[in-house]
Amino acid sequence: MRPSLIAALSGVLAAAAAQAQPISTADAPRAIGPYVQAVAAGDTLYLSGQLPLDPVTGNLVEGDIGKQTERVLLNLKAVLAARGMTLDDAVMAHVFLTDLTEFQAMNAVYGRYFKSPPARATVEVKGLAKGARIEISLIAVRRH
Repeated sequence: MRPSLIAALSGVLAAAAAQAQPISTADAPRAIGPYVQAVAAGDTLYLSGQLPLDPVTGNLVEGDIGKQTERVLLNLKAVLAARGMTLDDAVMAHVFLTDLTEFQAMNAVYGRYFKSPPARATVEVKGLAKGARIEISLIAVRRH
């Protein structure tokens, strides 16, 4: 690459990094590790994966995959609301399930929360933190 192009790209990356702002709310569970609930960069919000944890107690919600999916989506809604956004602003979701045979039950609850569903990837994983059966992360873009 030419030095002028490298300098221009470095400036763009530096500006984007300077805009990055951590987002946090008490209405969603606190991070259980060295990460934040979300990072805003301009009109884009990158939400860390949410587990089905009660935001008050920090405990895993008991029950079937439907109840756990609902708690995850409520947690995501709370993080989005902290930035003045809703699930309608979501453009990409990553769903992690510990048992893909629960896909249909998860999907039934998930579908009720989105008027216009985002793009999505759903994968089965060996395990999730705290023994959760589901985790969902989102990317959202503020609509003007």
